[in-house]
Amino acid sequence: MDTVNIKDYLPLVSRTSRYIGHEINSIRKDPSSVKLSFALGFPDVYEVGMSHLGLQILYQTLNARTDVSCERVFSPWKDMEALLREKGVPLGTLESGRPLKDFDIVGFSLQYELSFTNVLQILELGGIPLYAKDRADNAPIVIGGGPSAFNPEPVADFFDCFLIGDGEEAVNDICDVVIEAKEKGLSRTNLLENLSKIEGLYVPSFFDVEYNRDGTIKNIKPLKEGYTKVKKRFVLNIDALPLPVKPVVPFMQAVHDRLTVEISRGCVRGCRFCQAGMTYRPLRERSPERVMELVREGLKNTGYEEASLLSLSAGDYTNIEGLVCGLMNELRRQKVALSLPSLRVGTLSREMAEEIKKVRKTSFTLAPEAGSERLREAINKRIDEKSLILCAEEVFGLGWRAMKLYFMIGLPSETDSDVAEIIRLSKEVKAAGKKAAKRAIDVSVSVSNFVPKPFTPFQWHGQASIEESATKLKSLRNSARDARLLFKWHEPRMSELEGVFSRGDRRLSKVVFKAFQRGARFDGWSEEFSEDAWQKAFFETGLSPEFYTARLRPKQEVFPWDHIDCGVTKEYLYEEYEKSLACLYTPDCRIEKCTDCGVCDHKKIKNIIFKKKPLLEKVTPLVTIEPLPVQRVRFSFEKRGDMKYLSHLELVKVIARAFRRIGAPIRYSSGFHPSPKMSFASPLPVGVESLDEYMDVEFEGHGYTIEGLISGMNR
Repeated sequence: MDTVNIKDYLPLVSRTSRYIGHEINSIRKDPSSVKLSFALGFPDVYEVGMSHLGLQILYQTLNARTDVSCERVFSPWKDMEALLREKGVPLGTLESGRPLKDFDIVGFSLQYELSFTNVLQILELGGIPLYAKDRADNAPIVIGGGPSAFNPEPVADFFDCFLIGDGEEAVNDICDVVIEAKEKGLSRTNLLENLSKIEGLYVPSFFDVEYNRDGTIKNIKPLKEGYTKVKKRFVLNIDALPLPVKPVVPFMQAVHDRLTVEISRGCVRGCRFCQAGMTYRPLRERSPERVMELVREGLKNTGYEEASLLSLSAGDYTNIEGLVCGLMNELRRQKVALSLPSLRVGTLSREMAEEIKKVRKTSFTLAPEAGSERLREAINKRIDEKSLILCAEEVFGLGWRAMKLYFMIGLPSETDSDVAEIIRLSKEVKAAGKKAAKRAIDVSVSVSNFVPKPFTPFQWHGQASIEESATKLKSLRNSARDARLLFKWHEPRMSELEGVFSRGDRRLSKVVFKAFQRGARFDGWSEEFSEDAWQKAFFETGLSPEFYTARLRPKQEVFPWDHIDCGVTKEYLYEEYEKSLACLYTPDCRIEKCTDCGVCDHKKIKNIIFKKKPLLEKVTPLVTIEPLPVQRVRFSFEKRGDMKYLSHLELVKVIARAFRRIGAPIRYSSGFHPSPKMSFASPLPVGVESLDEYMDVEFEGHGYTIEGLISGMNR
C-alpha cells in the first residue's frame, strides 16, 4: 500500500487471518504485465465471501486471461476499518495491497440486500467516490452483479452499471470493452455507452424515473435510443464452461469450508416465493462425468475433507443417485465426506443416505417452508407430510442425530392455524426420528419472515409488519420450548429492511447513504444491526418503510425493475399469483407440459438434463485386508512471516490439507467422523514466530518415503 503497510498493525485487530492473503491457489500478477486490473469485491467479511462459489468462479475465469489480473477485497471488520481510517491507509486487495482506486474495474457480488452499506464502506475506504456521477474518467468502473442486482434500483446511484444474470461469459465481454476504451482513450460516458451494448449490462444513468404524487412510479424513461430494456444474460450450456478446478483455499475456517461443485443451475419447480427459481430459468444440468471430474480435480488441488454438490434442489438432479454412488466409490477411499445442502423432501432415497454416511454424517436440512399442506399448495411447494415423516425415519435410523427444518411465516393467505402447524409437524418429525433412532435426537426449527421478491408471483403482495411477525415468533418460541424443539428465528426488523430494498426504487439510495453516514455496517448480522441509524435515515429523507413493504400492489403498477427482463413474463407471474390465492398447483415442466413462463424458445433456450448414467453406478465394497504397517514421524517446521497470524487450529488445518494435496497416506481415526492422526506441541500465541515447532503424524501402508513427504510439504 502507499507508504504504510497495514500488515504492520495486524496485532491490533481480531481474526488476523482475514487479511494476510497468500492462500493456496491465489494468484498475484504484475500490474505492468496486464492490460486491465479487476478487483472482485464482496461486501461482507472474508469468511463469508470466500464461501461464495460465484466469486471463486469469476476469480479463476478472469485470471485465466493473460491480459487481466483479478484480485479480491472484502469488507474489513469494524476494528480494521477504524485502524485504516486512523492510519490514513486506503483499503487494498488481498493479493497486492493496491488501493481500489488504482484498479480499472471494481465488481461487487450483491448476494443480500442488507449488505448495501458495506458496499459504500469498501468504496470509501478504497478511495473511490461513492456516487457514480462524481467519478472522473480515470476512476474505476463500479459494477454490481448477483441476485440483488435483479432489482438494483435502491443502490443505482452508487454503481456505474450492473450485470443482470450469469457472469462467466459476460465478464470477459466487459473486460474486452474496457481494454479497448483504455487503448482509445475514450471518455467515461463513451465507455458506458459501449458497455450498454453488452447483453445483460444495465447502465442506470441511461434511464430516468418519474413518480406519481402517491410515490408510485409513473414512468421509467430510456435516455439512450434503442436501450429500452435490459435482457438477462445467461449461459446456455454450463457443461461447456471451462472447469474451475483451483478454488482459493482460505487459511481460516470459512462459513462453508469445503469444495463446492455446481451440478445444475436453475429450477422449474415453480415455488412462488423463490426468486432464484424464476430468475435462473431454464434448468441446466452439468453432466455426471463433468461433475466427477470437477470433484476429483478440485480435491486434488485443495486438500478439502468435504465436497458439496450445489444446486437449488440437489435431489432433483436427474441422475443424483448414480452420481452420489459414483462419487462415494472414490471419496470414501480418500476419507472425504459428501454433502447435499439443498435437498427437497421426497428426493432423498435410502440408498443415497446410506452412501453419504459412509465417511461422515454431514449436516441434514429439509425445507418444508410451511406447516400445513394447504399453505404448501398455495406457495406451490407440494410436499407430502407422509414423505417428510418417512424421510426423518430413514435419516435418523441410519445414525443421524440432528435435523434442521426450515419454515417461513407471513406467507400470503397464511392463518394462525397454518402457523401452529409448524410446531405440530416438527413434533411429528421428532417423534418418528426418535422411534427410528432409539435414542435422543435433536430437531431444530428455523423460522424466517417471508419477504416478497421481484420477479416472483408474490411481488404484488404485502409483507407482514414487524409487530405481526414478532407476535407469531413469540408464540412459536413458546410452543417449541414446550415441545423440546430447538428454535431459531430471523429478526423481523431486519426482514422489514430486506423487504424495503427487495422491491424498492431509486430514491432509497439516499437512505442507504444516510444510514452509512450514521455508522450502519454489517446490517445482515443481528448483533450489528443498527435500527436507530436506519430509522433516522428514513426520517431525514422523508421516505416510509411501510410504503415499500406493507401495501398490496395493483396489477397495473409500474415496478422499479420493469425495464429489466429476466425471461419470465409479468403476465405469467400474475397468473401464478392468482393461482396461489386459489391454492392451485402448477406442475414441474420437466415432468408435465410446458407452463409457458416465457423463458424457453424450445430450440436454443430450453431445459438441459442428462439422463446418461455415470460410469460408476453401484458401489463396490471395500475389501478387508491385513492391517497396514503404521509409522509415526516427528517433523520440525518453522512458523514465520505472515503465517504467524494463523491461530493454532488454523495451522493444524493448513498442514492437514497440505498432506492431502501431496497424497500422503495419513492414518485416520475410526468412527463416523474420521480425522487425521496428528498431534502438535504447545500452540503458539497468534502473532508469535517460531523457528522450531514440532508435530507427530501417523502414516500407514507402503509406497512413500520420509524424503518424499518432506519435499512435498515444503513445496
